[in-house]
Amino acid sequence: MSSALPTQPNMHVRRGAQFIVLISVILPPLALATVMWLTWNTGFNIIDLSLFFGMYLLCGYGITIGFHRYFSHKSFDCPRWVKIFLGISGSMAVQGNLFWWVAVHRKHHKHSDEDDDPHSPHAGHGGRIRKFLYSHFGWLFDIQDPGEARFVPDLMKDPDLRFVSRMFPVWVVISMLIPTVLGGVLTGTWFGALTGFLWGGLVRVFFEHHVTWSINSVCHIWGAQPYDSHDHSRNNVVFGVLALGEGWHNNHHAFPTSARHGLKWWQFDTSWLIIKTMSLVGMATKVKTPSQDRLARAATNASNKTSSET
Repeated sequence: MSSALPTQPNMHVRRGAQFIVLISVILPPLALATVMWLTWNTGFNIIDLSLFFGMYLLCGYGITIGFHRYFSHKSFDCPRWVKIFLGISGSMAVQGNLFWWVAVHRKHHKHSDEDDDPHSPHAGHGGRIRKFLYSHFGWLFDIQDPGEARFVPDLMKDPDLRFVSRMFPVWVVISMLIPTVLGGVLTGTWFGALTGFLWGGLVRVFFEHHVTWSINSVCHIWGAQPYDSHDHSRNNVVFGVLALGEGWHNNHHAFPTSARHGLKWWQFDTSWLIIKTMSLVGMATKVKTPSQDRLARAATNASNKTSSET
């Protein structure tokens, strides 16, 4: 018996999944509106801001270093405890379970900006705005099996990762409890617990969602293309910063197994700095980066391609 899910879920499963996606898309902006109103009336609170940035970085690096550079592209190796920590912290970003996230991403690379790309602003039907919105978050409502059995068989063989992926709802709850409890303890009030939940939980999710989604949409439309990547991926300096180094998207698509996305000294990539630091203390080994020869060839190919199109 095949363990693969059907290509099209039955209607009840599909509607249930769409409802969950709808809730996860709607609740964070409602929380943002709430904290804006609270801030207008009570001002900023250093504890709430600290919880926001602390959770943003913890969960954000779980995505950039864990889900993306390690699990999706195997750009380095790491000990078992680091692997599990990256899987849990990435799950706490509330972007889907580990197997689903990696399967979607590997499928994206296999069909980048083609019709089978799950979230391309250049494929499919409709005008530019419709394609942009679909690539940004609309694709999430198009509930289909991303092909986990096909795209993540290596991860599915690992019992640790099966546990991490299966327990996704638990990690989501924990990601909300941490700022809630800390907010309550640090302020000694129930109101502090509420604002901790809003800032470190839902508002943090809002920004992490839209920054990640912008890599799929914005970074396939606006920015530089210094390397030949056979698609429309772009380097975008704004999301190079906001997405902790992920915005150097053309670099990434040209060299997908590289642990370093900011290939120039001035390209802000804190995820790479952390991986580099991890390698110095034995938390990351066999770290992959492109050779100077590969960089030069890809740059030359991009230049020749641009010249032939003009």
